[in-house]
Amino acid sequence: MKAPLSFVLNGSNVTAEADGSTRLLDLLRVSLNHTGTKGGCGEGECGACTVLVDGLAVNSCLYPALEVEGKHVTTIEGLRTIDNKLSIVQQAFVDTSGIQCGFCTPGMIMTAKALLDNNPDPTDEEIREVLLGNLCRCTGYVQIVESIKTAASRLKENR
Repeated sequence: MKAPLSFVLNGSNVTAEADGSTRLLDLLRVSLNHTGTKGGCGEGECGACTVLVDGLAVNSCLYPALEVEGKHVTTIEGLRTIDNKLSIVQQAFVDTSGIQCGFCTPGMIMTAKALLDNNPDPTDEEIREVLLGNLCRCTGYVQIVESIKTAASRLKENR
């Protein structure tokens, strides 16, 4: 049986219906048509489905949809600026070639966003540690680490 659900998605109040077996990933992609969040392994291993729930990076493939009741959810679509431009973190990934095939990119960017919100000046080791839950088969992570360092630097300049 489906239950009504209300939460904030990318700054807008939304209502939906979900049952106890509905994953947040499916609610976002199927019910709410926010397809930027990717489904990869379905087991919480690859990080492609990473979104922010109340500012914390979570694997939406493991997160029960009913748990977002009253919470704030941010997807990759929610990072764009008011004038519909890429966020600083997104632009840093573009500028430093942190994107190859692009499949892991939304999850990588959301993980980076959560990191930089809590640690505005992370070390290379801290960046690599937070990326342990995100798999990329294209870049070798060098460009991804550089993207996050670039984003941190640009965010610092904008403070």
